[in-house]
Amino acid sequence: MRIPPKLLQLKELQAVKPPRVSFEFFPPKSIEAEEKLWQAVKKLEALQPDFVSVTYGAGGSTRERTHATVKRILDETTLKPAAHLTCVNASRDEIDAVAKTYWDIGVKHIVALRGDAPDMKDGGAYVPHPDGYAYAADLVRGLREVADFEISVAAYPEMHPQAQSMEADLRHLKEKIDAGATRAISQYFFDADDYFRFIEQTKKLGITVPIIAGILPIANFAQAQKFSAMCGATIPKWIIDLFESLPDDPAVVEMASVAVTTEICNKLIAGGVDDIHFYTLNRAELTQAVCALIGVK
Repeated sequence: MRIPPKLLQLKELQAVKPPRVSFEFFPPKSIEAEEKLWQAVKKLEALQPDFVSVTYGAGGSTRERTHATVKRILDETTLKPAAHLTCVNASRDEIDAVAKTYWDIGVKHIVALRGDAPDMKDGGAYVPHPDGYAYAADLVRGLREVADFEISVAAYPEMHPQAQSMEADLRHLKEKIDAGATRAISQYFFDADDYFRFIEQTKKLGITVPIIAGILPIANFAQAQKFSAMCGATIPKWIIDLFESLPDDPAVVEMASVAVTTEICNKLIAGGVDDIHFYTLNRAELTQAVCALIGVK
């Protein structure tokens, strides 16, 4: 089993400015899941994140729950919510109406995504809505006409799984930025060097907006492997070996996850990264622990 690289020492951490953080949540499907989400929201609110985002299910399947979650965050917390919005299964007029409603209630930040149709996980192809926005760049342009939103878009350090090539994927990112996106948020990764290489590639294309590093604390390794296979994120062999060697004890798995995630974040911070976006999976504890270790309190 490979031991993770040395973490930054405490005195080194104290000398480094902590990064800004943001968190992603997903809308709950049940009363129990809702209680779990709001426990996580309230715990992570104390860390004063730059913003929090709320996801949108495939095909707009969580549309109403996403809206309700965003509204409650806006009404009941001090957090600044960013609402995910996708192109699938909706006309331009419908999407514009949703965006206008968000603006009117005080949501000024949209995460603009192409999105996936419900059958894409079974091998189906993405087909644009005949009266909708075809791709994320089109959605960004449309949102710019609705209101002066902050607009975040997705970026893929290891390439979108449906992209024809890394070069093509980078061009798509450039199109989204040129259409008016404020920033990009990266798909999660487990090797900081993949992120740094990606940033160098974007700079060569003239992309100058911030690209926030996306990080997934591993709460369930089997689930992380499944997600990663779907989204094209590579899990390094040393992480696979580490988690496969652990006993079937949730407390031990959590300690390993915090150590691994903190190591990735420390390497990002040492390389000059100022913003980290945590995919929380509606769990607060792992993200809280990592944030404490990187100086976000």
